[in-house]
Amino acid sequence: MSDEKTLKLVTNLKRDGIEKRLVDARSKAQKAGLSDVAKMLEGIEGAPKAKVEEKLKGAQKLLAGKADHSHILEVLDMVELNLPNL
Repeated sequence: MSDEKTLKLVTNLKRDGIEKRLVDARSKAQKAGLSDVAKMLEGIEGAPKAKVEEKLKGAQKLLAGKADHSHILEVLDMVELNLPNL
């Protein structure tokens, strides 16, 4: 039996769906004690696309190599696929 998980790719999120997932990722980061990641994801609500992208990529970089927190990175990766919809 394989331990691999399949990530459901959603590519039709609009701004409200994108922001909701980023707020959720921020909350998960706070609960996990990842204050640097949570801080990076602050202020995304209503921010211009370039700012959201900057903060998203910063959070992804901070999570790189932290396998224990892959569930947060998966959300961020899905949001990245939806950035053109902003």
